[in-house]
Amino acid sequence: MGSKLLVRAYNVGCGDCIYVRIPDGDDDFHILIDCGSKEGAKSGVMKRAIKHLETEMLPAGEDAGKKRLDLIVVTHRHEDHIKGFNAKFFEHIEIKNIWITAAMDKTHVQAKRSLKLHAFASSQMQALAESGAALSPELNDLVGLYGIGNKGATEALTETLPEKNGIEVKYVFAGKTSDDYELSIDNTMITVLAPEKDIDGFYLGKAADEELRGLQESSEAFKSKSVAVEDEKPTNISSSDFQRLQSRLLSNGLAFAVDDSKIQNNVSTVLLIEWAGRRLLFVGDAEWDDEYEEGSKNGSWNVMWHTRKEHLSEPIDFLKVGHHGSHNATPWHRDAGPDHEVNQIFDAILPLPIGNKKPTAQCLVSTKRKQYDTIPDAELLTELGKRVSNNKNYLEDFEADDDDFDPDQDIFNYSVLKTYSKPPSPRQVGEKEWLDKNQPIRTDMESAGKGDGNMTQTVEFVDVELDPK
Repeated sequence: MGSKLLVRAYNVGCGDCIYVRIPDGDDDFHILIDCGSKEGAKSGVMKRAIKHLETEMLPAGEDAGKKRLDLIVVTHRHEDHIKGFNAKFFEHIEIKNIWITAAMDKTHVQAKRSLKLHAFASSQMQALAESGAALSPELNDLVGLYGIGNKGATEALTETLPEKNGIEVKYVFAGKTSDDYELSIDNTMITVLAPEKDIDGFYLGKAADEELRGLQESSEAFKSKSVAVEDEKPTNISSSDFQRLQSRLLSNGLAFAVDDSKIQNNVSTVLLIEWAGRRLLFVGDAEWDDEYEEGSKNGSWNVMWHTRKEHLSEPIDFLKVGHHGSHNATPWHRDAGPDHEVNQIFDAILPLPIGNKKPTAQCLVSTKRKQYDTIPDAELLTELGKRVSNNKNYLEDFEADDDDFDPDQDIFNYSVLKTYSKPPSPRQVGEKEWLDKNQPIRTDMESAGKGDGNMTQTVEFVDVELDPK
């Protein structure tokens, strides 16, 4: 127990495993926001993170040998946010509450069309995974978002863990607060800013719904013309037409998977935690678009600006940077001026200091410079570095740790800076031309050059503490 609020980002590679401890009178309130990673199961990063959370951070539960976790928050269904919710990892933890984005509620009427899109995209990607076809690294990553681990994690979150702990899942949406969900935390209010309850209306759009219906009809036509024996040729359609239809379905299936993946990011649970005069924003992978358009596919940030602007119109004290530092998840339009809607949001929540003033806000980036060539985005992180106080020049940090460090020779000896599916772009933080610019504290760089670099033995994390205002 203490007077400070703690935010801890466990280093699970490209993924989120965020622990929040809020002072609550004579006790603390303990939250876990997401638990997922793009790392393979053999790395053990998520299991070790949860074991560390259990043994080192959580208080005793009601039953002997158990620890207490007051709230699990699930932002969205991607593997790098939920894959670690294995019921075995939580065997000795009593869970009091589970909040899940309303977009994952199978009975939610206003998410009916979005759920159909996700089911269709999932079936296409699972079929591709089972085909045995050689996949590019980028396509393999997309297919991985729909892996069997997601299904097991979803079952654990919606069935196994609630039943074991005698609780009901709350499918949360914008406008609801901790009071609405009967959570009482001293000097604290938690407000859900996204997603809006009308998932289909705000995030899917009419055009995507019509395209999905057309593609489903084509899929059924393809199935009706298929034959049971693989070696036989179809008799009621020419081989060339059959192959063209098959190719079109695969192409469109991939397009819908990309579309669905974007929508899943945009239906992330977004939380504003207001504690002791401090404002903390946890955004999952919420994305932004150029503008808001009613009845269209909208970015979550744009929707929040139009529906929950009162919560975003003043500076925050902490930001969990969205989507592991990707350019599409922090509202900053590098090519537009200050009057652009997106930049208005950014300047409102994280304003640039004026004159000789120094920034006071803090943030964390849970990331790994490996899986995606555009994660993290260098220009975005350096822009964030101007707006937060807990920034770092990692080139100076590396040089301080190693007297013989030579950026021209040694930079790629750090495991965090290696391994790409294609040559990295010049915008990426990690290239030596970006390392000497201040950027936010990030999980991968904090472990760069330490241990074996594969996160196979140690539990690594990055902390931010906030005092009452």
